[in-house]
Amino acid sequence: MRKPGRLTPEEMDQMKGHTILGYEVLESATFELHNDPMVIVAAQIAKSHHEKWDGTGYPEGLKGENIPIGARLMAVADVYDALVSKRVYKEPMSHEDAVNIILEGCGSHFDPDIVDAFKEIADKLPGVYKDFTD
Repeated sequence: MRKPGRLTPEEMDQMKGHTILGYEVLESATFELHNDPMVIVAAQIAKSHHEKWDGTGYPEGLKGENIPIGARLMAVADVYDALVSKRVYKEPMSHEDAVNIILEGCGSHFDPDIVDAFKEIADKLPGVYKDFTD
């Protein structure tokens, strides 16, 4: 959505539906692609990348290690990208502020082991991000 303001509850529900929609599209492709393991993992990531370590995420409220590892990794990458990217409703956040928000989410929003790995490479992200953004 490109709405410049706050989403209504109905719009929020619609936005949350992208996890299931992405999963269903990829899941339907697995048969045609002969159960390609990469597509299966991609479907899991699409479905679960908004789950939170403490179980407060969506769509299923998965908690801890019940969240697929790929989705736990994507959760950190997705949040970092959302924070440092310009959106119609916000200006980009600094790298330092984005890193601090992710560190604050350790153990609640994010897998502590993933956050530890993120900390080790965080100083490289501005360069990588610059190389790969549009």
